[in-house]
Amino acid sequence: MTSNKNTTSKLDYSLVLILLLLFLASCAAIYSAQSSGQYDRNFLVMQIAWYVVGCIIIGVVMTLDSDQLRKLTWYAYGFGIVLLILLILAPSSIAPRINGSKNWFQIPGVGTIQPSEFVKVFMILAQAWVIENHHLKNVVKTIQSDLWLLVKMGMVTMLPLLLIIKEDLGTGLVFLAILVGMIFISGITWKLLVPIFSVGIVLVGTIFYFVLWNPAVLEKYLGVQQYQFGRIYSWLDPYNYQSSTGYQLTKSMLAIGSGQTSGKGLGNREVYLPESQTDFIFSVVGEEYGFIGASVLISLFFLLIYHITKVGMETKNNFYTYICVGVISMITFHVFQNIGMTIGVLPITGIPLPFISYGGSALMGNMMALGLIFSIRYHYKKYMFSTTA
Repeated sequence: MTSNKNTTSKLDYSLVLILLLLFLASCAAIYSAQSSGQYDRNFLVMQIAWYVVGCIIIGVVMTLDSDQLRKLTWYAYGFGIVLLILLILAPSSIAPRINGSKNWFQIPGVGTIQPSEFVKVFMILAQAWVIENHHLKNVVKTIQSDLWLLVKMGMVTMLPLLLIIKEDLGTGLVFLAILVGMIFISGITWKLLVPIFSVGIVLVGTIFYFVLWNPAVLEKYLGVQQYQFGRIYSWLDPYNYQSSTGYQLTKSMLAIGSGQTSGKGLGNREVYLPESQTDFIFSVVGEEYGFIGASVLISLFFLLIYHITKVGMETKNNFYTYICVGVISMITFHVFQNIGMTIGVLPITGIPLPFISYGGSALMGNMMALGLIFSIRYHYKKYMFSTTA
C-alpha cells in the first residue's frame, strides 16, 4: 500500500524560540557581568558574534541527514583526536597555558579555541554509531555481546578522556556523563550495569577518601594537580578558604543570596565577582533577578531538555535517538554541575553554563549539538494514512 507523505515543517520553531530566549538571557547576564570593569573588552558584542557563528554552524549541520552524519562520524572523531594530540604537543606560542591549564589554541585575530568542546559532540556521534552498528550485527542479545558493546563504548570515551583529563578535569567529567547516559539507552543488560556501577561508586568513594586524607597518592599516580585539590577543600569549607581558593564560591553564594526573591534589577549588582561572565554567570542572574529570575532560567533549560527528549522519542531512526540521548546527557550535566557549583552543592570544576556563559568554543560546541537536533527535525517525515507512522 502506497502511503501519502506529508512532510512536517522543516524548521523546529519551538527549538528556535527556546534558543532565542536563552540568547536574550545570555545577553542580559553578560551585559551586567561586564559592568564590573575588570576587562576593557566588550563581552556582550563578542557573545553576539559567537551566536551568529553558532547559527551558521546549526545551518550547516542541519542540512546533513542521518546517512551523511554516519559517513562523517569517524572523520570528525578522528579529527578531534588529532586536535587533542596537537594541543599536547604544541608550543606555548600556539597553545598557551591559561589559568594553569593548556586547553586552548591561540588563533590570531580570533582568540582562543578549545577543541575539547567540539570533541564532545564528535564523541556523541561516535557512540551513537557504535550502539546502532552493534545492534545491527548482534540481533540476539547475550551477556557477551553486551559486554563487548560496553568495551567499545568505553574505548570511544577513554581515548579523548585520557588526552584531556590531566589538564581539564571538568570536561573529562562531561565525557563520562555522556558515556553514562548513552549506556543507559544502549540496551545493555542490568546484570552487567549493576555490578559495574557499584564498582564505580566504590572507586569514586575511594578517590574522595584519598583527596581528603592522602592526596599525595593521587598526585603521584593520577597526576592530579594541587589546585584541583584546593577546589575540593574550598567546596567543603569555603569560608575557611575565602581568601584563596574559596573566594569565588563565597562571593557567588553571597551574590545569589542577596538577590532574594525578585533580585536587585538589571545593572544593580553590588557583589564583585571576578570572571562572572564565564563560569559564574548564574551568580549574576541570581543577584539581579533573584529566585524568580533564576527559576525562569532553569525552566528554560528544562524546556530545552524536554524538547530534545520529545524529538528523540518521536523519531523512528535509532541513530537519531542515541544522538538525542547524548546531547541531553551533555547539556543536563553542564547545567546541574554549573548551577550546583555556584551555590556550593557541587565542587567547582570550571564548567560553563550552556548558551549563557561567555565563551566562543563552548557556545559553538553547544550550537553544533543543537544543529544535530535541528537536523533530526529537518529530515523528519510524518507519514499520514499509513499503518506504520
